[in-house]
Amino acid sequence: MPKNRLYEDDVLVIGLGRFGGAAALELQKLGHHVVAIEQDTVLAETFLGRITKIVQGDASHPQVLASLKARDFKLAVVGIGSSVEASVLASANLVDAGIPTIWAKAISREHGRILTRIGVHHVIYPEAESGRRVAHLLNGKLMDYIEFDDGFAIVKMKPPQEAIGFTLAQSQIRSKYGVTVVGVKSPGRDFTYAVPETKVTPHDTLIVSGPTELLERLAARP
Repeated sequence: MPKNRLYEDDVLVIGLGRFGGAAALELQKLGHHVVAIEQDTVLAETFLGRITKIVQGDASHPQVLASLKARDFKLAVVGIGSSVEASVLASANLVDAGIPTIWAKAISREHGRILTRIGVHHVIYPEAESGRRVAHLLNGKLMDYIEFDDGFAIVKMKPPQEAIGFTLAQSQIRSKYGVTVVGVKSPGRDFTYAVPETKVTPHDTLIVSGPTELLERLAARP
């Protein structure tokens, strides 16, 4: 085991398309040993040497998972998006194998409901989430945007004119807009957590959290 390995759990990834492939590579980078199953031989070959192990096969067949001793994995990711049937069957096989934590991509709410009903622990909607994120970034007011299920978000933005040259206590952003400046990143300096005495300059980047609607209201300020 490499000395710099941060995570002990091996991860099983099914499907190496855009979502599954990106997840597999990032998991490997984080220190996991990643074992992937991909039906497309050509696609599978593009990942050789980049992740721990690749098996060419169809995960909708239980024997493919059995040959890998899938029951020994604690984590699994299903990245199949081209076929709802294949996604559901592969996920059901993982559930039957007793894997404790399963994440699966869904291409629609109906697909997601099926995955949840068969026992998938975490269902994600990458296309829908990306679409919503882009909608918030299109006007150029926000530099980055992460939304949570309860209408709460964290954004990266340039400071509004009314905050420049003042401390956070003086500009009263929290009391005026109902959002919280979590941190400030100045050019050439490390990120720092915000305190009332933090003074904002025109070149700073603010990390702000709060309800989505209120964040948009602040971002709309000149």
